[in-house]
Amino acid sequence: MRRKKISYFMAGAGLTVLIALSLNFTTPNERYFEITKNLDIFATLFKEVNAYYVDEVNPNQLIKTGIDAMLASLDPYTNYIPEDDIEDYRTMTTGQYGGIGALIGRMNGKNMILMPYEGFPANESGLKIGDEILEVDGVDVTDKNTSDISQLLKGQAKTDLTITVKRFGVIEPIEITLKREKITIDNVPYYGFVDDEVGYIKLSDFTTGAGKEVSNALNELKNEGAKKIILDLRDNPGGLLMEAVNVSNVFIPKGKEVVSTKGKVTDWNKTYNTLNSSTDEEIPVAVLTSSRSASAAEIVSGVIQDYDRGVLVGEKTFGKGLVQATRPLTYNSQLKVTTAKYYIPSGRCIQAINYSDRNEDGSIGKVADSLKSEFETTNGRLVYDGGGIDPDLEVKPQNLAPITASLIARGLIFDYATMYYYEHENIGDAADFTITAEEYNEFVDWLSDKEYDYTTRVEKTIESLTEYAKKEKYYSDIQDEIEILKTQVFHNKEQDLKQFKAEIKEILESEIASRYYLRDGMVEASFDNDPQLQAAIEVLRNNGGYKEILAKATE
Repeated sequence: MRRKKISYFMAGAGLTVLIALSLNFTTPNERYFEITKNLDIFATLFKEVNAYYVDEVNPNQLIKTGIDAMLASLDPYTNYIPEDDIEDYRTMTTGQYGGIGALIGRMNGKNMILMPYEGFPANESGLKIGDEILEVDGVDVTDKNTSDISQLLKGQAKTDLTITVKRFGVIEPIEITLKREKITIDNVPYYGFVDDEVGYIKLSDFTTGAGKEVSNALNELKNEGAKKIILDLRDNPGGLLMEAVNVSNVFIPKGKEVVSTKGKVTDWNKTYNTLNSSTDEEIPVAVLTSSRSASAAEIVSGVIQDYDRGVLVGEKTFGKGLVQATRPLTYNSQLKVTTAKYYIPSGRCIQAINYSDRNEDGSIGKVADSLKSEFETTNGRLVYDGGGIDPDLEVKPQNLAPITASLIARGLIFDYATMYYYEHENIGDAADFTITAEEYNEFVDWLSDKEYDYTTRVEKTIESLTEYAKKEKYYSDIQDEIEILKTQVFHNKEQDLKQFKAEIKEILESEIASRYYLRDGMVEASFDNDPQLQAAIEVLRNNGGYKEILAKATE
């Protein structure tokens, strides 16, 4: 990667830009003086460190460290984007890049193809889940991290590259030549049916076109007989504000307020209303939310709730009620800066953390319940600000047992699914696929010589008890009891593989299905074992219960 030298003059130029930006705001004369004084101190300090520090310093890295630390003191979302990272940032906002269309990752010390996306070069050229990446255009990548490999795979559309992979069951490495294409990451990676009348739409991002994708998916599902819809926003990190408006517009009519933004620069305060006729204002809707549904995903969830347009099922959302804008800086870099808080139609802001009100040690806490205010939905239901969006029906996700989490983290379920794929020609429909008791026992036998371990919460509690007992000099009094507890609760792999067979089997089936049907197969195979999804289906099936939730005021 080509690095640019930063001279003192460049640092000074950047600081001058910061001064110029600061002067755009009406502030007291004392504030002007403090800004100028501190920027001058920073510039001279940087010069002295660069000149006299005992070892050579990298001016680029030194300045970036200072900038990053300064911005981190504000909030996690205000960031400096250097020129080298602009393309990645553009990919995040547009969902587009030049590449092969595959998710890669490191598994057991190997760089693997985790998911080739259907219709893109990786899949079309024959790359498979579980292929180990050895070389890219002759460059050995076995010891490189995934971000470096990703950069090698990306490039201008229509350019060729050669990938060398090691495949399960094949002795010699395989060379695959393919052509990069313009890759557009789907905001809606999957839509389909979860029963005869209930359609399902998974919305994973809010990049350009999200609203159109949701609308198209809804229309297709309705044409195929969908009478009710589940919109899955779980783990959706958000994205473009206007796409939150567009997705909301799928379900609510033209001219309705979706979100308003309010910040220090009053000229930037704005109210965003829906601009088009809705796709469907009547179809019953259940929205799935999780603790990692954030930002634009929370706007859509909040709009659906505030207008009583649908029922929210799942967990309280993350609580990110802050809006960012990008500002151009010198040398083709950018600043992503928090400019406002957003407010949904009921008037509430769902920001969970007040970053401007820090404790003396610099730590931050969430908004206290005593400071939260009540608001009302269209039907008069009580809702609250200051901590994310509360679901109408709370359903916790399935918590994995320690042994299951260990098998996933160690890549053992991943590896076995790959082996299963090459030993079985087909599995039938993904939604109906199950492994037999005999096949599960074969998996258990395969694990017998594999390295994996885990610690249960009970074991951790006993370890903590032992530690405190020794510190407080009670250990000799209770040592015998602690040892008895250890023998009774210390995990037994063989026993745990039996006790948690159902959940391990579910995860394994979903992973195996992905080998045959890629992302769609993984999603469909998980439907029956998803408690939040099943709760949403049940709510939609019970028309009376659905209406009661939307009509009943919260106490």
